[in-house]
Order: sequence, then structure tokens, then C-alpha cells
Amino acid sequence: MRPLICVAQFGAAHGVRGEIALRSFTEQQTDFSRYGALSTKDGARTFEIAHVRAAKDHFIVRVAGIDDRDAAQALRNVELYVARDKLPPPSDDEFYHADLIGLAAATSDGAALGTVSAIYNFGAGDMIEIRPAAGDALLVPFTRTVVPAIDFAARRITVDPPVLDDSKDDE
Repeated sequence: MRPLICVAQFGAAHGVRGEIALRSFTEQQTDFSRYGALSTKDGARTFEIAHVRAAKDHFIVRVAGIDDRDAAQALRNVELYVARDKLPPPSDDEFYHADLIGLAAATSDGAALGTVSAIYNFGAGDMIEIRPAAGDALLVPFTRTVVPAIDFAARRITVDPPVLDDSKDDE
């Protein structure tokens, strides 16, 4: 099976004629419509985007074969994937999230932190979630300062997490 990259996600139904909201995860927001048919992660369903129009912070799309509100609503939250080889290679200092997930994370002195489990963006930049073997996940900013090295050959990232001061001021 070819590696897949998530490029978009369906949202709520829009209107009564089968249109549906879509959130794009591509750098150029309309690129999802240029890759041909999109599929679910397991490949069980494919979707041909027949029409795209921009909305405030998302798109409204018409999907071939989806003709009413109920059919559109059934697609809510479905993630849409495209084969990795259809995407352009990332530029220097750019990465597909799928390439980072699963990499081991260690400090610059070699102490294991865990495994990269997710990448989030809450509006102020990307955050990497690192899951240790036991305990709570760690969220660190995905910046060159905090993540100074990524070694895909070794399947590892180096993390210099910010120091947190747990001491309490007694004054």
C-alpha cells in the first residue's frame, strides 16, 4: 500500500443539496482539489470533488454522488487522504506531519523522551506531542530552537525543551 497523507477533512452539511464544508490541510489551501480523487485512510471510499467554492475559513464542496443533506451529513469528520507520491516534495525546513509521527524524541544529551505522536497548531505555531513510555504526553513548540535536529535516517528528533521552574516563591 502506498503511503497516504491527510489533506482535508469534511465538516458539516451545507444546505439541502448535498454540499459539505471542507477544511484543507494543504499549504496552498485549494491544492486538495488538484490531486484527483481523495480517499479514506483505509481506501474503502473515494471521493471526487466536483465543485469547490471558498467560504470564510473553509471551503464548500460538492462531491460526485452526494446529492442531499443526509448523505453530506454522513460524511462529517471524514478525513481525506491522497497518495504521498502525488504531493510535491517538502522544501527545506518543511515537513509532512506524517513523516514526523512515530519518530523517537530524545534530548541533546541522549535522554529518551518518547515518541512523536501528533502535531497540533492552536494558532501560534506548530506543537509536537511526545508520548513517553509511561506518564503524560509532553507538548513542545516545533521551532528550530526547541527541535534543533531531525534525523529521518535514524528516525529521531532532538529536543531541547524549555526549562520549567517548579520552585515556588515563598514571599
